[in-house]
Amino acid sequence: MSLDTPASLQQELLRRARSRTTSRPSAPTPVTGSESGPAPLSHAQRRMWLMDRLGHRVGVYSVPFATRLTGPLDLDALGEALTALVERHTILRTRYGQRDDVPYQETLPAPAAVPVRVVDTAGSSDDEDWAPLLTAEAGLPFDLAAGTLPRALVLRHGPEDHTVLLTFHHIAVDGHSLETVADELGRLYARAAGAGTGTDTPPLPVSPPQYADFARREQTAADRLGHGLDHWARELAGAVPPALPRPATPPADLADRPAAVRLEPLGAKVPDALRELGRRRRATLYTVQLAAAFAALHRLTGESDLVIGCAAGHREGRDMDGLVGLCVNTLPVRVDLADDPEFGVLVERVRDALLEAQEHRQVPYDLIMERLGAAARGGDGTALVRVTSDVLGEPTALRLPGLRAEAVEVTVAEAKFDLTFGLVHTEGPASLVQYGRAALDDGTGAALGRSFAALLTAVAADPSCRISELPGPSAQGPAGAVPTSAPHPAETALRAHPRVADAAVLDLPGGPLLAYAVLREWSGPSPALLRAAIRDVLDRDLVPATVMLLDALPRTANGAPDAGRLPGAPVPGALHGPRAEAVTAAFAQVLQGRRPAPDDDFFALGGHSLAAVQLAEKLRTGLELPLTGLDIMESRTPRALAALLDTRAAARQAAVTAAPALRPGKRRTTKPGTVLVTGGTGGVGAFVLRELAALGRPVLALARPESAHLVAGDGVEVVEGDLSDLDGLRAAVAGADAVIHAACTFTRPEVDVAAMRAMAEAWNSGPFVFVSSVDAYGHPADALVAEEAPSRQPLSPYGQAKVDCESLLLRAAGTGGRGGASSVRSPLVWGPHDRLRDQLRWGATGLLYQAARNNAPITLPSPGTGGHEWYGAPWVHAAALARAVTACLDTPVHGVANAVSGHVGWPELTEELRTLLGSDSTVRSDTQVHPDLDHHWHYRAERLASALRPMAGEDLRTVLTEMVAPVTL
Repeated sequence: MSLDTPASLQQELLRRARSRTTSRPSAPTPVTGSESGPAPLSHAQRRMWLMDRLGHRVGVYSVPFATRLTGPLDLDALGEALTALVERHTILRTRYGQRDDVPYQETLPAPAAVPVRVVDTAGSSDDEDWAPLLTAEAGLPFDLAAGTLPRALVLRHGPEDHTVLLTFHHIAVDGHSLETVADELGRLYARAAGAGTGTDTPPLPVSPPQYADFARREQTAADRLGHGLDHWARELAGAVPPALPRPATPPADLADRPAAVRLEPLGAKVPDALRELGRRRRATLYTVQLAAAFAALHRLTGESDLVIGCAAGHREGRDMDGLVGLCVNTLPVRVDLADDPEFGVLVERVRDALLEAQEHRQVPYDLIMERLGAAARGGDGTALVRVTSDVLGEPTALRLPGLRAEAVEVTVAEAKFDLTFGLVHTEGPASLVQYGRAALDDGTGAALGRSFAALLTAVAADPSCRISELPGPSAQGPAGAVPTSAPHPAETALRAHPRVADAAVLDLPGGPLLAYAVLREWSGPSPALLRAAIRDVLDRDLVPATVMLLDALPRTANGAPDAGRLPGAPVPGALHGPRAEAVTAAFAQVLQGRRPAPDDDFFALGGHSLAAVQLAEKLRTGLELPLTGLDIMESRTPRALAALLDTRAAARQAAVTAAPALRPGKRRTTKPGTVLVTGGTGGVGAFVLRELAALGRPVLALARPESAHLVAGDGVEVVEGDLSDLDGLRAAVAGADAVIHAACTFTRPEVDVAAMRAMAEAWNSGPFVFVSSVDAYGHPADALVAEEAPSRQPLSPYGQAKVDCESLLLRAAGTGGRGGASSVRSPLVWGPHDRLRDQLRWGATGLLYQAARNNAPITLPSPGTGGHEWYGAPWVHAAALARAVTACLDTPVHGVANAVSGHVGWPELTEELRTLLGSDSTVRSDTQVHPDLDHHWHYRAERLASALRPMAGEDLRTVLTEMVAPVTL
């Protein structure tokens, strides 16, 4: 099978996911010498290989090594030396294949000669004329299936003036390897150029260590990583990547715009002062620089719990001397800056954190991320380590006898990490800030480069400065801003939000209070969530009617917000906008003809939860924009709801414009192994899509036209439809190789059952997984409910619909070529997603949440009431549920299985909510049980226990903290 096939990639990713729960070799097998034949990939290589398979090829993982050489260069001797180098180190002539779903590396025969391409640039008088040639050469991709033979390019500027560029793939070399390459090439070149002349060249080791042997040894030691993985799971629990201030509109031409590097000169005495600071704090220069990077990142983001990646080498012992290969690992170092420490104190914290990380440096970073799962990623899927730090010495250059050498910097493609802080010494000491242009715009990057140099200078002069006193973007404020003596409290509250970069409030006399926010990232909290966040800290009359999201605030010449150019500024008392009349008319229809004023509250006018669903349905179908009843509960007034719809219309248009290929439409392609997913825009479905993406499975997502842009993306194709479109459902199911049915109307059981009947009829192959509910058990007689226990009346209409759907599915399973069926019954689903967060606020637990939020008294059932010693609810983390559901694709349960992460009593949940919300609610017990709290069953979850095993960040307190905070997926 070709390595470039999606199925091959899918199999490898699936194999890796399965390997989390399979056993490791029981004992390492010692390697006494170089072994022949295919070898496994090291953990670091496997990551490179997967990135290559995922399409990250164009120069991102190329390692350019360039030197300007002055003097008589012997090109034949250079070619002979390079050929001898490749013969000595098999990693430089290795191809990467796949057998039985497992990648391997295989040594190729040594080439007769490594070609050296020569380009004459004698007509170019300026370095800038030929530097693009080096960048273009470095950006050429490697074909790992064919081999990683290094490429050699020589630019001839004059008879005795050349630039030599050697380009390697990162899967074959690291920075330390370049020192070995430079040393050996110099000696091999001397031997080739001086053959027969009596040149005395120091001999090279006859048999250098080979990387394949290193990879074999690493694999046999894999069973000893359990303790280290446990350490990292504890250390990184709850950590998230920092929210960098992404450009409002990322450049569309990133492929042609390499990573930006900002070098700022430092005073000659700054490095020595930093070393002396480190000596006093028992820290190295690298540790001091890393502390500065933490301080700079804190000043940039406003966040205090930060993780920065540090490179760690694996070369230990004399048998690793002279090894060429990829022997590096990324260490995620986590530091807390919450109490505004002095910089010297921060150095000590960083020192301790770095030392602890280095004690567990043998655990590969990719295994750590696998262990943590989705909990270690941001809401947009961003990996935990997106910021790194380094101290760079003199750059490596070729050392060829008879030639003067000078290292040449070659710009690379888009950065491997979003942001890197560094301390370098070229012609003099300098600070370095490198960033990807999708992470920072050039203005922010340039300002960060200057402020980082200023920060290093400041702490070198006075390490007793507190972090808040150091130079940084938050200290300087936005360019051109004019300070105001008394900003509106809502503006202050918005600016304090960690994901808001800029904000303004428009307070018109006699009109509504309007707020505007600019997010730090292209994705982030919705306007409703921002309004909810500031509503928790403001008096009622200070809460704006709505929050509008902007790419940037319009400003006047003196830097103040330009009220006349702010969108949506209404005439006092009037409601304007393209959707204003539709919203007002829909309010009137649902409220039986009562036409509301712009700021009338829907529920104060007599609306209720069912009416909210009806209102959302009218507006959703009429305006073709995503809207739910929970949105009505958040945006209760016509003005707020119209603004929310305007924002969603703009987001949908932006998504379609930015990615025309993702424009909603009928299905266009069919890929082997395609999984049809319904409900992808919901809280459960969103996590299922993320898990399938991690497994590399091609996905067909069923979505309404107005919501298609929310699920479209790499590996996800969208087909329009919903549960009421039975013909569309049948067509989608018939064209898929597997089905995960996670959609539900919640309020229209007849639609849910009809949809399942149509899907079961169209199902013709592969597995089918249905996300059901523990409501299907009804009211069991026993307090402990076993899997597949019979249902017992009374059942709610929702629970009965689940039972009916399960019956339809399980009767069809295994007939007519159909595969196995799995009905996964879930309880309350919790996770950092807008829909799930709203369920916490307004669903089964809404009684407790709203009372705690409003400081209202809370009455809980007394233990023993009704003969039940415990009242509470089962729950499952959305990520764990997604793992359980996707596990059923490969191992169907052929029946019913429960997916439960744990059980929480109402007193424990109430106390958590009171703590998280800062509530003063009084709590008492009573023998009267509110219907919403009349739940006293525990559920066994054995069949899917392996997939449900909690990962870091999936504990009750962490997930509740994420849900109470305004977080979006």
